[in-house]
Amino acid sequence: MSFIKHSRSEYIETITISRPDKLNALSPELLQELTDVFRSLLEQPERPRCAILTGEGKAFVAGADIAAMANLLPAEARRFAELGHRLGSMFEEAPFPIIAAVNGFALGGGCELALACDFIFAADSAKFGQPEVKLGVIPGFGGTQRLARRVGVAKARELVFTGEVIAAAEALRLGLVNAVFPGAELMAQSEATAKKICAMGPLAVAAAKRVLLRGEDQSLPAANELEATAFSALFSSEDQREGMKAFIEKRSATFKGS
Repeated sequence: MSFIKHSRSEYIETITISRPDKLNALSPELLQELTDVFRSLLEQPERPRCAILTGEGKAFVAGADIAAMANLLPAEARRFAELGHRLGSMFEEAPFPIIAAVNGFALGGGCELALACDFIFAADSAKFGQPEVKLGVIPGFGGTQRLARRVGVAKARELVFTGEVIAAAEALRLGLVNAVFPGAELMAQSEATAKKICAMGPLAVAAAKRVLLRGEDQSLPAANELEATAFSALFSSEDQREGMKAFIEKRSATFKGS
């Protein structure tokens, strides 16, 4: 049984988690399939220039599959957590941006998946939270770390310790999400932003993503060195020559990713 739907429109890959009868809860099988689908995108000669991750039905992902987790032994729980961590790292390391289009509940593992994306757009009805402490555990797919980096340590502590679920408007105020739209407009707005990204130089976007990720935990001088190295390396690309030539000639650039 397949839990993942995906399709390509020009340079945009849309990935939909499809287990609506379980609010797209993350079972080990679903996580493995999502990992396999995403790995296949990275291995394609023609990779997307942007991806959109969303959920089918009322939820983005309402959390991990509790029934599947309830009787795990510690070693099995560790393997489950590692599967989620590998997927989050793949999202972060991908050479193209990933937009989380959060259409409903993004709780527990669902919030963690969204946090691993480059940024988050939310429907006005969306809900976010890390309620794992209510189950006697903690976030296991990187939530404690990425949430703190997104909203600050103090607020992350409050959200994780209390298990509070917050509305999209509050998530926007905290900086957890980038924008909130009426539900009917969420995908159109996500696709419009993805198209803007796809019109940019793909090598430049990939370099910017890499430097932002690598520089986050570096000192400012070290991070600036990463930036200078990436900036100068792009001057060996055809895209750089095309982009600057197009600017001088007052026309739109046609980037090839080379």
